[in-house]
Amino acid sequence: MPGSVRINTDWNAAQPRQIWRRPVGPGWSSFAVAGDLIFTQEQRGDAELISAYRLSTGEPVWRHEDAARFYEAGAGAGPRATPTVHDGRVYAMGATGLLNALDARTGARIWSRNAERDTGASRPEYGFAGSPIVAGGVLVAAASGRLAAYDLTSGTPRWTQKTRGGGYSSPQFATLAGVPQILLMNGGGISSVGLDGSVLWASHSDAGIGIVQPRVLDDGSVLAAPGVMMRGQGVRRLAVSRAADGTWNVEERWSSQGLKPYFNDFVVHKGHAYGFDGTILSAINLESGERVWKGGRYGAGQMLLLPEQDLLLVVSEDGDLVLVAAAPDKHTELARFKAIEGKTWNHPVLVGDVLLVRNGEEMAAFKLPR
Repeated sequence: MPGSVRINTDWNAAQPRQIWRRPVGPGWSSFAVAGDLIFTQEQRGDAELISAYRLSTGEPVWRHEDAARFYEAGAGAGPRATPTVHDGRVYAMGATGLLNALDARTGARIWSRNAERDTGASRPEYGFAGSPIVAGGVLVAAASGRLAAYDLTSGTPRWTQKTRGGGYSSPQFATLAGVPQILLMNGGGISSVGLDGSVLWASHSDAGIGIVQPRVLDDGSVLAAPGVMMRGQGVRRLAVSRAADGTWNVEERWSSQGLKPYFNDFVVHKGHAYGFDGTILSAINLESGERVWKGGRYGAGQMLLLPEQDLLLVVSEDGDLVLVAAAPDKHTELARFKAIEGKTWNHPVLVGDVLLVRNGEEMAAFKLPR
């Protein structure tokens, strides 16, 4: 986990060390990790792949192919979602809605479904992009604002639920007011669905797409970013409560334009949220929503939080690895290192002190200095 490792921030003295690097097919998937295996998705010609590689060496272990190809001019070819690993299986959603359950060790298919057909969803402009999750003993997948639950063993559909609007966000498990539920950002704001598929509550927004995951804070309130880069609401803080009769109440505490994540992650640390306001890094106060600083142009980058060291580990859109202080006083860049070439939208993954990065052309593993 990112919070369990401490690194040397003086990269003039000791830089990240490359362990391996190899070509990869197009796609915006990140990595799921289980032991010495890493799983990702990629496009190879007219085949959509779920691939397994060695964490230690980058060597391929297996790959599962489907005759499917998605392409969109702005984001290019390939699957968008990251696989999910659970109990010895890999679950992955492709850009055309193909949903596979595979044996994590061998890649053998256990079952396959088409979430586009199962839910009646219209394929969105940028393809299906949500990663499935395991919740309540079923696999839950999002398809353009719709949720579908499947039996883990057989893939038999259990329930479907249509929320307001489309979107590209993954379902997210949360427990609010003692009730386990699934949160989904969509084109209408944010919706909550119970583990039986029933709608519990929703909070609608006037604008947005629904890409970035919501964040549940320690007090049970929810940070929701509707996915608007340069206009409208950036982040809303919602107070969610449940009355004695079981009805839900959702109140907006504040909305802020000081942080407007589009498809870029944001993190929460010591009373502040850090993320991208368009393509510039920004920080806001969680009590008021007010911006406390803005600085550092990293394009449409992604980030991880190293909480023990008050650090943001940013991978820029150009493939630079950057350390930034997770501090509310000002933007401070501490170190920079060229990690990967080409447009990099994929989310980085930290496994101990090994950092995994990829884009639509190559992937690499680096040992971070200690």
